[in-house]
Amino acid sequence: MTTMAEETQTAEETLADDVAGLRVDADGGDEANANATAGEVKEEPETEEAEGDAEASDAAKKKKKKKKKKKSAGGASTQVAYPGGKQTAPPTVPVAELFPSGEYPVGQILPHHEHNLWRETDEEKRELERIEKNNYNEARQCAEVHREVRRYISEWVKPGMKYIEVCETLEQSVRNLIEERGLEAGVAFPTGCSKNHVAAHWTPNGGCESVIDKDDVIKFDFGVQVRGRIIDCAFTKTFNDMYDPLLKAVNEATETGIRSAGIDVRLCDIGEAVQEVMESHTVEIWGKEYQVKCCNNLNGHSIDPYRIHAGKSVPIVRGGVETKMEEGEYYAIETFGTTGRGYVFVVVALFFVAHFFDFGEFTQRRPSLVTNSWFS
Repeated sequence: MTTMAEETQTAEETLADDVAGLRVDADGGDEANANATAGEVKEEPETEEAEGDAEASDAAKKKKKKKKKKKSAGGASTQVAYPGGKQTAPPTVPVAELFPSGEYPVGQILPHHEHNLWRETDEEKRELERIEKNNYNEARQCAEVHREVRRYISEWVKPGMKYIEVCETLEQSVRNLIEERGLEAGVAFPTGCSKNHVAAHWTPNGGCESVIDKDDVIKFDFGVQVRGRIIDCAFTKTFNDMYDPLLKAVNEATETGIRSAGIDVRLCDIGEAVQEVMESHTVEIWGKEYQVKCCNNLNGHSIDPYRIHAGKSVPIVRGGVETKMEEGEYYAIETFGTTGRGYVFVVVALFFVAHFFDFGEFTQRRPSLVTNSWFS
């Protein structure tokens, strides 16, 4: 069976939160084992001396006995302290309350490429950066919401859960953290949770009974927006260590794409760099070795306010257009790695979301609307 992984990051997402480190939380399994081995075993003493030794042994065991830690609600174990307090599990505290100053984490800032290093010291360009500060801060607010939600989902989701329940929990968490306000702030587009050979743009609709399997490879793709400034980011979740090399290949390719991007960089050069890294990897799936391939008809893209695909595509293979990235543009760098042929086929062309730039977005789930894309 063909498997694939996806990773998407926008410029404001930090590389530290990349897909490669995501694993199923053990729900305190190691702690439970420690408590079980620390339990007292009572035996009848044969002599007074034996009784004294037993009491001394019991006392030593009590000293070593660990205190039982409380589990976080929802099964998520990560607790991060913020300036305004702690996040709940599932996430319900708006990030505006966690960052009362209104300034959100900057994340990782990459240097300009060599031909543009002058921008870092040029006073006019530095002033333009200061003018854009509010726009950057709104994007960083969206990025923080995305980071907190995906951290929770990656720890909480388990085999046996229904896809529809996971997506609804994820989307409600986004609404809570961004304090949804109509078109001003909220979910940027319906959550994609495409599994295994399904590449992208699938989401469960009302009445869907699909359940997560322990061997699924799930691409979670969701977005957050404030005043139309969209953060579009995806991560891959697995429950089987066998897929680790595939996730590593996609992670490294994504980091390469981000480092390659910049003002005046040709889009085709980014695609060539991504492909070189992605296809340098081989993986073993169910005992068979595969070369990881890029899905050559999937791309990253530019983003405009209230417009998720703004006209420019960022290829992930060599031979693309020579159009250049320009100053002030926002991009989603998207990489897709697969063990298949590296080409996506759309087999059902009924999409779950319609994009209307002038009239907003229709984001309701309907039982009759389905999207499916296959690798072969």
